[in-house]
Amino acid sequence: MEIRRATEQDTDDVLELLVQVCMVHHNARPDLFKGPATKYTREELKEIFQDDQRPVFACIGEDGHVKGYAFCIVRQLPDDNVLTDIRTLYIDDLCVHEKCRGQHIGKKLYEYVLDYAREIGCYNVTLNVWEGNDSAYAFYKKRGMKVQKTGMEVIL
Repeated sequence: MEIRRATEQDTDDVLELLVQVCMVHHNARPDLFKGPATKYTREELKEIFQDDQRPVFACIGEDGHVKGYAFCIVRQLPDDNVLTDIRTLYIDDLCVHEKCRGQHIGKKLYEYVLDYAREIGCYNVTLNVWEGNDSAYAFYKKRGMKVQKTGMEVIL
């Protein structure tokens, strides 16, 4: 397996994984997430794959197919009135194909993202985990991540 930046040739595999992610969220929160759907269109993926501020890393199996991915966003808030001017790499989405789980692909992708963040001078790596996605929460906690902030809601 190799991890590299995603390219246009990975689009079909990534779209399949985006549906899997959507369904995890839909099953936990059908009031918020449509089922089966993708967060991005084919055209949007083409743009994202070329954007250095939104790198997508793909884990490619021996068969040439994407086994997992990490969508990232480089964030920095220069001259903010309150927040310091740090560079953050935000993991927008990390997914391992449901047929490939248990092979440490997620761990390898996560470590690759951390190395990339260090390489580009980031202060930290952040992400959000939806309540109800207990396996993702446990995965990140096991990797040493700590709660930075908590989002809350009341349904009316």
